[in-house]
Amino acid sequence: MTRRTFLAGAAARALAANPPGLDFRLTDVTAAAGIQFRHNSGAFGAKYLPETMGPGCAFFDYDADGWLDILLVNGMGWGIDNAGQRRERTTMRLYRNNRNGTFTDVTERAGLAVEMYGMGVAIGDYNNDGFPDLLVTAVGQNRLFQNNGRGRFIDVTEKAGLGGRGAFSTSAIWFDFDRDGWLDLLVCNYVKWSAAHDVFCSVDGKRKSYCTPEAYHGETCWLFRNRGNGTFEDVTAKSGIFDSTSKSLGVALLDYDRDGWPDLLIANDTQPNKLYRNLRNGTFEDVAVHAGVAFSEDGKARAGMGVDAADFDNSGAESIAITNFDNEMMALYRPGRDGTYKDAAQMEGVGQASRASLGFGCAFLDIDLDGRLDLVAVNGHIDETVRHIHGNVGYAQPPHLFLNGGKGVFRDVAAQAGAAFASPKVARGLAYGDFDRDGSPDLLITTNQGPAYLYRNEQLSGNRGLRLRLTGTKSNRDAIGALVRVFSPEGAQSRRVKSGSSYLSQSELTLTFGLGKRDAASRLVIEWPSGIVQEFKNVRAGSYQCTEGQGLTAG
Repeated sequence: MTRRTFLAGAAARALAANPPGLDFRLTDVTAAAGIQFRHNSGAFGAKYLPETMGPGCAFFDYDADGWLDILLVNGMGWGIDNAGQRRERTTMRLYRNNRNGTFTDVTERAGLAVEMYGMGVAIGDYNNDGFPDLLVTAVGQNRLFQNNGRGRFIDVTEKAGLGGRGAFSTSAIWFDFDRDGWLDLLVCNYVKWSAAHDVFCSVDGKRKSYCTPEAYHGETCWLFRNRGNGTFEDVTAKSGIFDSTSKSLGVALLDYDRDGWPDLLIANDTQPNKLYRNLRNGTFEDVAVHAGVAFSEDGKARAGMGVDAADFDNSGAESIAITNFDNEMMALYRPGRDGTYKDAAQMEGVGQASRASLGFGCAFLDIDLDGRLDLVAVNGHIDETVRHIHGNVGYAQPPHLFLNGGKGVFRDVAAQAGAAFASPKVARGLAYGDFDRDGSPDLLITTNQGPAYLYRNEQLSGNRGLRLRLTGTKSNRDAIGALVRVFSPEGAQSRRVKSGSSYLSQSELTLTFGLGKRDAASRLVIEWPSGIVQEFKNVRAGSYQCTEGQGLTAG
């Protein structure tokens, strides 16, 4: 054990024994906001694998009115039940923000009352028209819904060239891998599964149980290049992404080698994780083994579910968090100077605290606006019969909220953040966004075969934040891939505009920088995907917009 490891561990134990009070509170406002939703896994006793895995969720401003709306993905029944009755019809739900803390269900009028076995969602303005479009992943056919800018979505899956591709798709991400100003699309696929080819698994040889992923062959992710005319080209094979051994559940955007070109980290279940380095010529190279993120510290492939990448220590380099199965611990990979990572989960107070959890959605965000990124992870088992196993933590599990104390120490404060938030759930999706425009990120959580939850983040200490929404011109309109750095006497924070991350879910694209008690940042630098760099000085706390090549405007 190194001296740094010992000191960090001692600090973490001291904080756990004597936790200081929190500067924020998470309040359950689901009912008050008018969010009435229940996920339909389709479960009817056949123990089909997809029933354990969903759903995802998203914060996004679909009508471009400046207020975040909510999308909740849903599953569906598998067909006719044993009594010959058609199973309940369920669809995804779109909730429009009423700008007063409440939401209205506009699914029907928006054209999204489409029955499908939905899994995840990725938001991106793929045609650069100023309105966010939806990619909903599914068991079966994924769907691309184009936003017409008048409150409705049009299914353009076939027109865009994404049809005829049935699979068990999970997370997805929009990103401009060739930096031509148009968003490309990567879709994660899990395993080769269909109801017609379901495998019988059993713990006692008699009763069917949910299979582990080892029972099925893997499936490659898909990469689609945006041609800029509303259609996509499948470049999976020629890009070097093709790998039929993968069992992919989560994907995150980062710049691994800091060369200004977007790279991808893909979390795999019982297979090595992938770190696809962008070679800047339309191809990628998997460097996960060399980088040290393919396996656990003892050389084993874990059950990777959710993933996020961010500069949580304000070093200028992006670290990686990956949620895993129970007894595997969450991974927290910190970058070294030689292109490799070290799993610091144990050392920094995340490992042991997450050992008994089965994690899904996760996200880095500055929940208390102190200038340091914290880490939230939601948990829940895959099989309700686990509650009968002596000593197991259970089917529903509490979340983790790891508060970043600086100096390499995190402490789990979920139990202190709010009783409703800390209650056990069979959680899956997680997204963050400032739905009430008070300057602090709020949380949205989905559960398997259960409700969704909306938590308002209430700041108690008077900490201030700087929020920035970017619009690309030469870059893609969403500015996905842009890197922003904010400077203060305490140092520099960096944030990247990104789609994907977490698990099956999409957080807001607006960036939030905590300033603590300071009322301004001394300098703000934007590195656009196009290569343009802009700098602004003495930027006061508040919300801003910036169009590429132009100035900051309040709003």
